[in-house]
Amino acid sequence: MMEHYDLLLDRVGGLLKAGRIEARQQINTVLVETYWHVGRHIVDFEQQGDHSAQYGKQLLEHLSVDLKQRYGKGFSRSNIYQMRQLYLCYPKIQTLSGKLGWSIYCELLSISDSLSRSFYEQQCLVENWSVRELKRQISSALFERLALSSDKQGILALARDGHQPAIAADLVKDPYVFEFLNLPERKQYSEKQLENQLVDKLAQFLLELGKGFAFIAQQYRVTLNNTHYYVDLVFYHRILKCFVLIDLKLGKVHHQDIGQMNLYLNYFKKEENTAGDQAPIGIVLAADKDEILVEYATGSISNQIFVSRYKTHLPDRKALARELALLLEEQGD
Repeated sequence: MMEHYDLLLDRVGGLLKAGRIEARQQINTVLVETYWHVGRHIVDFEQQGDHSAQYGKQLLEHLSVDLKQRYGKGFSRSNIYQMRQLYLCYPKIQTLSGKLGWSIYCELLSISDSLSRSFYEQQCLVENWSVRELKRQISSALFERLALSSDKQGILALARDGHQPAIAADLVKDPYVFEFLNLPERKQYSEKQLENQLVDKLAQFLLELGKGFAFIAQQYRVTLNNTHYYVDLVFYHRILKCFVLIDLKLGKVHHQDIGQMNLYLNYFKKEENTAGDQAPIGIVLAADKDEILVEYATGSISNQIFVSRYKTHLPDRKALARELALLLEEQGD
């Protein structure tokens, strides 16, 4: 009897959880759509009268005061401004996603560039980011870092579809940003300390690596003829079905580092891969790199080896945005 009751309890509990999730989703959808209509009415009203900035500022202030008196909290001047921006940035209500809440849209509206905003919107849908995760990725200039390694069509595809890895090169960023480690800018630390910090803050590290990474091991031992070698970090990528090996270097990458990674990849290909696994991928992460050296050092290697930089502090987003704008301008239509 108790077994049947426990089953009943589990089924009812499952229904209640699913119902609450659906109810929250519906509330979010209705709220976003309502705020879109509020924004539309404000813009329509403005277009019938004085277009001056001073008039617009006073209108939002008056609306804020009157709406708070009638309907309570949630109608600060900044919140009403964001409702107006929602309509201006998404003039067709059909382009709003029913899966994203108002707090996510508030963050997206802080992005002035439409390509960048579209990318982060798609990533929120693909990876189910929280507001905190979205803020972190915007601050770390994820779109610019990914886009600068693409041609114009690749950039437009990134903005339209988000970042969904299909080949090995899609996994790699340059640079990676480890600002979440909170390392002092001038403090000396060893490769081992950097590695330990990344493992200690694995959730943030996985967010920086991107979708599909599963952590396997730290200091993975490779033994050849009774000599031991150690891969700093080993992951498995669930989408590409392959091992991803990462070696950390404090200074500039050397050709020996690339040769060592090639050894690791050959070992994993023969000794660790099982049926269904694709060829492993190697990423050498260094504080700096010489592009010419990397080109020659990887030129005749059949394995998939990538060399990227890492930064322990946030990059200059404005500088990256300028680089991206120049790239798009050079490539033309």
